[in-house]
Amino acid sequence: MRTDLPEMRPGDTVRVYQKIKEGDKERTARFEGMVLARKHGSGITATVTVRRVIDGVGVERIFPIHSPLIAKIDVLRRAKVRRAKLYYIRDKASREVRKRMKQVWREAAPRTRVGAEVPEPAESAAE
Repeated sequence: MRTDLPEMRPGDTVRVYQKIKEGDKERTARFEGMVLARKHGSGITATVTVRRVIDGVGVERIFPIHSPLIAKIDVLRRAKVRRAKLYYIRDKASREVRKRMKQVWREAAPRTRVGAEVPEPAESAAE
């Protein structure tokens, strides 16, 4: 078991560095997001669910925190929350995105009355 893990709770923003092996090379990938849940206590099977929004799409990853593939975990920001599991954030985020999209659609759509005649294009003067 690892002993170098920081204290992290739901609501915290963390950056997880994960080792990725591609062929014979090894690199480290970062994943930064909000901790939604911490499960299975602090034992060897403990996991943490991290959520991030990338290009308007929510991405969640579950990391086993004692895995040897996890190079490092940094806690960037602490938050005070009143729930142990923040799964409601998924719905809240999608509602906000839908609200923004409705606003964009309203601005983009031209307003025309139903049954109004569309004017014909004017004849050119050269004819």
